[in-house]
Order: sequence, then C-alpha cells, then structure tokens
Amino acid sequence: MHSTTDRPRARRPRIPHVPILSLDACGGGRGGALPSLLDGADVRLVTSGRIAIGLALRALGVGAGDVVLVPAYHSPSMIPPAHWCGAEVAFYRVLPDTAPDLADIEAKLGSGRVKAIIATHFFGIPHDLAPLRALCDRHGIGLVEDCAHAFFGARDGVPVGSTGDYAIGSTMKFFPVYEGGCLVSRRHRLDVALRGASAGFEMKAALNALEAAFAHGRLPVLRVLLALPLRLKGALWNAVKARGESAGTAAGAPTAALAPSSSDSSFEFDPRWTDKRSSRFSRAVLRLSSPTRIVARRRRNYAELQRALDGAPGCRPLFPRLPDGACPWMFPLLVDRPQAVAEALQRAGVPMTRFGATLWPGVDASVCANSADLGRRLIAFPCHQALTDAERAWLHAQVRQALEACAAVPA
Repeated sequence: MHSTTDRPRARRPRIPHVPILSLDACGGGRGGALPSLLDGADVRLVTSGRIAIGLALRALGVGAGDVVLVPAYHSPSMIPPAHWCGAEVAFYRVLPDTAPDLADIEAKLGSGRVKAIIATHFFGIPHDLAPLRALCDRHGIGLVEDCAHAFFGARDGVPVGSTGDYAIGSTMKFFPVYEGGCLVSRRHRLDVALRGASAGFEMKAALNALEAAFAHGRLPVLRVLLALPLRLKGALWNAVKARGESAGTAAGAPTAALAPSSSDSSFEFDPRWTDKRSSRFSRAVLRLSSPTRIVARRRRNYAELQRALDGAPGCRPLFPRLPDGACPWMFPLLVDRPQAVAEALQRAGVPMTRFGATLWPGVDASVCANSADLGRRLIAFPCHQALTDAERAWLHAQVRQALEACAAVPA
C-alpha cells in the first residue's frame, strides 16, 4: 500500500479526456453512418444518464418491494436511481466480453420480485439483447437499455435503444457539453414533464464547456473575448448562489446546486434534478453537431490506437475488433500489470478511465468473477472526435511506452 508521501503525483491531463468544443465541432452533414439513440424515439433531454435511469424505472412502475437487476460490472451511479424509486438492487453476472449472463439472470427471477432489468452496451459495443428482451416478455419484466456508452450504433441491424422499453443515454460522453443525458423510448409515450433550471445553471453549463475548450488550446479568439467574464466567474457564482440561498431560506427549502453533481464525476443522485431539462447550450450543441463526423472520427481514432498498440507487451484489447455497427465511447484495454501501468500513465498526464474499478459495496469476485477481473485489469483511453493528430500521436506513444517500461521490470 502506498503512503500519502509515495503515491505517484498525477499531472493534469495533457489532452482532453472528453469531447471539447472546437471550430470543427459542428457542421459536416446531419446524416450519420450509424443510427442515433434519438432516431424515431420519444425523447426527453435531461441533465444526466442517472436521472434518465430514475425516470425510466419510475415509468415502469418500480417501487417499494421491487427488485431491479443491474450488471455486476457497473458504475456505482446506476444504483441510487433504483433506491430513489424505493426498490432493492440485485446484481447479475456478465460474460468476459461484458454481455449479460442470461442463465444467471433467469436464475434470479425465482422470487417474483424483479420488476426491471438494466442492460448496458459497454464502451459503445452493442450487444444482442433480443434473447434478454424475450426473457423479459415471458416474465412481464421491464427492460431499460443503458446506452450511456452507446449514443450511436446498431447490432445486426437493430439500432441501439430500440430493444428496451426505455433507453437512457449520456450526451456528456459523446458531445462537447458540461451536462446532459436523455430518456428515450421507441415503444412507449413518455409521460415526463420537464422545466428549465436556474439562470445560474444555464450560465454554468455554457461557461464550463467553453473553459474546457480553452484549457486545451481551442477557440483562442473567443477565449480572448471572454477573458474578463471568465476572470469574474468566481464572483458571479458566489452572487448567484447567494441569491439562491436567500430564496431557499425564505421558502424554508434546501438550496439546489447550480449544476448536478454528475457533471463533476460523483456517483450521487439528486432528485431535485429529475424534473429539469438539459441546458439551452447543451441542446444547441446537440442540434449543431454532426453525427457523421462523430461516428467516423471515433471509429478512426479507436482503430488507430488499436494499431499503435498491436504487439505491445502485457495487454490485449477487450474486443478483438471494432464491429461495423459500433461507435466507441473509449478504447478498453486489458492490462496484465494494471496498477504499475496506470501509475506510469498518471505521472505522464495521460487521461484514462478505470471503469468498474469501484463497484457497489458487496459486489466482488464471489458475485461475478468477470466483473472483478474487468474492474482490476481494464484501462480505457479516449478516442473521441475532438482529439487532434498531435494529441493522438502523443497518446499512442505514451501508452505504448508505459506498457513496454512496465513489462521490462520484473514483477
């Protein structure tokens, strides 16, 4: 175990971890090479994917005494929405490629209390959910299709989001926005009324998205023009919060944060955001962005990184090939010495995600050995559309260098 003095010092990521605004972020055609989660669906644009999960479960009538089945390989943010509905959560096993283990799911239906199942397309690789759909139909169980990693895509001609009763997405993972998610359904009308949040939220959503772009050298002219407002941003937030606190005190109610905590990588679920729509800024970015460009660049970047790591020691891609119908969220790599490699990358300022490294308390290898192994060994790297040629080349070199250096050191 590392002490507080010998932990590797993390550097600020040298390249953007998520999509950021740039001059070529918009335009380039509306037609996508792959279906979108929003195509042909009733849509509600909310502030996060976890809010959408809560709304989907509520629409399915999930309540006290019910059980929601969730993959044992998961983000902890998936659990609080079920608790918000009053339900318990049970975990089902996944296969080594992250597909749902149907035999384990069926074995967990004996109690008769399972009201809904959440199935996830991990890392943007669509699964064949037809067998799970049939299982749900036989038992009268609702299916929530978790497309947080798969905003675009299809499997065997079936678009993502079309198999579940409801599907959820995370626009923050695919578009250069600070907040955003969606609840969609191709099978049901959405009886969900949303309203706008505060002016402070609207300003924060826009300014934080712009600041992320400025931090990585994008939009330099706009950065100069907004230099003064950005310098005054701290004072602005304090003034907005003070007004909110004053109003909340007068009304005897708690003061809501300017933005949902999901935008800052927490796992919390704040029900005060369940009736709020995504910001005007984020909705405008979605309208102006080119699905064609997003899909093409993400697929290209994924393939480039896979080629760059071909033959690198001590690793293998989670998926041997990128399916034709996939638009990846990130590039998932299984690493033999994950801790050493992650520390080396952290020191170099390489952005990465250890998805599943933190699971809900009690979920371990005894619940699902594959989930525990994925959480321990998998490191995912950005392949989003905003990466420049120089940034991709730097990322490829740093990852390969870390893998080779760690392989050369005796275990």
